[in-house]
Parts: sequence; C-alpha cells; structure tokens
Amino acid sequence: MLKPWTMPEPLLPIAIAAHAKTDEDKLSVGLGRLAAEDPTLRIEQNQETHQVVLWCMGEAHAGVVLDTLANRYGVSVDTIELRVPLRETFAGNAKGHGRHIKQSGGHGQYGVCDIEVEPLPEGSGFEFLDKVVGGAVPRQFIPSVEKGVRAQMDKGVHAGYPVVDIRVTLLDGKAHSVDSSDFAFQMAGALALREAAAATKVILLEPIDEISVLVPDDFVGAVLGDLSSRRGRVLGTETAGHDRTVIKAEVPQVELTRYAIDLRSLAHGAASFTRSFARYEPMPESAAARVKAGAG
Repeated sequence: MLKPWTMPEPLLPIAIAAHAKTDEDKLSVGLGRLAAEDPTLRIEQNQETHQVVLWCMGEAHAGVVLDTLANRYGVSVDTIELRVPLRETFAGNAKGHGRHIKQSGGHGQYGVCDIEVEPLPEGSGFEFLDKVVGGAVPRQFIPSVEKGVRAQMDKGVHAGYPVVDIRVTLLDGKAHSVDSSDFAFQMAGALALREAAAATKVILLEPIDEISVLVPDDFVGAVLGDLSSRRGRVLGTETAGHDRTVIKAEVPQVELTRYAIDLRSLAHGAASFTRSFARYEPMPESAAARVKAGAG
C-alpha cells in the first residue's frame, strides 16, 4: 500500500498590504483563489497584529505568489515588516487612581476609582474583583470600571501591546448623583490602569516556538551556533541516521521570521525544520528596549 503523501508545511512568513487602499477587496479575492489552488500556501489574517501574512515555502514561492497577484488579479502589494504578537504584563503590584471629571455647567461627567493590580502566573488571563464598600461606586457602574480597564488592556499600557495575566481589584471610588455615567467610569478605569502601570515595571512577553531541525552532520556546528545567536535554547540532539542529526530547540518567534531562508543558506539547502508554539515568556531587557524604542 502506498503511504499517504504529507504536504510540506510553509515556514516563511511574508507580511503584505495592498499598495492602494482601493485594491484591498481585490487582494482579498485574489488571495482566496490562490489559497484554493495552491495547497502549499497558507494565508493568515492575524487578529493581534492586524496584518495579512502569507506563509510560503521559500523566497521563490513568495515571488510567484506576488507576481500572480499583480499579473492575474491586478493587485500591486507591498511587503511590510512582519510584526510578532507581543504582550505586556505587570512585574509587581501597583495601585492606580482614575479620575474623569468634567463639570462646566449643564450635564457633566464624573467618575473616580481606585484600583490595585497584581500580576498572575502565565496563562491565567484576567481577573476583576470588586471590594468597594459603602456604595462608593454605585453597583451599576462597577461593570463600567471593568470595561474601561479591559479596553485599556487591549490598547496596552507601555509599548502598545495587549496586557495579559493580571488581577485588578476595585477598592474605592466616588460618584455624582447627576453627572456619573457608564462612560465616565469607563474612562476612570482606563486612567487608573495607566497610572498603576506607571507606578511599577511593565514587562514585555514574547512568543516562544519549539523547533526541530533535521540537518546533515557536517552542518550541526553551524546550525547550533546560529541558534545561539537567535537567543535559542537547545533542548537536545539525536541521531537520525544517514549522517543526519535532529536538533530540538526553543527560539523566540521574533528571531525566526527569516529562518527558512537563513537555514537554507547555512546548510546549502540540505536541512529542514518544523516549528510549533510553546508559550509566552518575558523578553530580555536588551531586546525589549529595542521594541519599546520602535513603539515610541
């Protein structure tokens, strides 16, 4: 019996955008048709980075896809810098005071809240606790504070990346019998989170992939050295037979954007690799500083 043929996995990501905004619909149609006829092409609409990413087999494949979009579908596209979906979290406990008051005659806006933020273990998500006593924040506006905090978490508090793995406790606040509103307390919640972030250290989290590289023995040293230069952690090596070795390592995604091209060059086209998401972990200060400088 013939063994089923396994489709190779496209491992070169290329971020693209329509050169003209008026071509975005044509680009969407063209990409849909290309994906239907080319099983080696994977198209990703990344919800976190808001980028369209083509996952291709290599540079030549990417070139063919871009040429087809231009010649068959009349869409000129730009390749843009690939953004890796980073995240932010709090390194320590912090308190924040949010005050959104605008009263200048007529119906005003009034919302004040005090919160405490605590970091949670990786993967815990978001928790919101209400510890207000004595009705300092009316019951109907407590969800408004949470909504404002969540909205600010989506926008980020430091470098513009979503905030994850924190517990926010609403401790106190003030309201006005006429001027308080859902909107005012949403604004207060967002301001309180920003103030808490300014009072402690905010760290960037980066996605880590586990990769498995199949490489001829002659190139093992070069591949190991290259992985080290990408901040990779080698988990182990094992013999694969036929003078080949499998190297398993964990590498930050930001260091893998051109790995398909670089590995081909490094091992003269004789190596291959697979990758899968492992987890998020804190980004080293030196790398985080470069990201924050770019965000500013």
